[in-house]
Amino acid sequence: MRKNKKLILAAAAVALLAIVMVVIFALTRPQAVQGAKTFTVEVVHSDGGAKTFTYHTDAEYLGEVLLAEGLIAGEDGQFGLYITTVDGEPAVYEEDGAYWALYEGEDYAQQGVDKTPVLDGGAFSLVYTVG
Repeated sequence: MRKNKKLILAAAAVALLAIVMVVIFALTRPQAVQGAKTFTVEVVHSDGGAKTFTYHTDAEYLGEVLLAEGLIAGEDGQFGLYITTVDGEPAVYEEDGAYWALYEGEDYAQQGVDKTPVLDGGAFSLVYTVG
């Protein structure tokens, strides 16, 4: 009987902790902003060459803009849009471990391109990465 009580209390504590973590995430994640915004995207290709693109949009999420502008192409996966091509250059992970890394400012993006909110004055990078 005592063992069952301890298991029930432990399960309740884990469930409570999970709920608290979900609430904290929901309150602290970046929110999409409505209205006109201007932002830049720097693309760093496999040869190290870089190009900067500037966009003006009312869209709320980065993926919407980059797909509509033809800068990226990708495939829908279980975690959202997986970027396969940027500015005409494909990255084929199965061949050499290459992928397109998304950065928000100087930091690795915490969400996929289709869940990353666009903020006015935002700066993003798509970097060809191997490994």
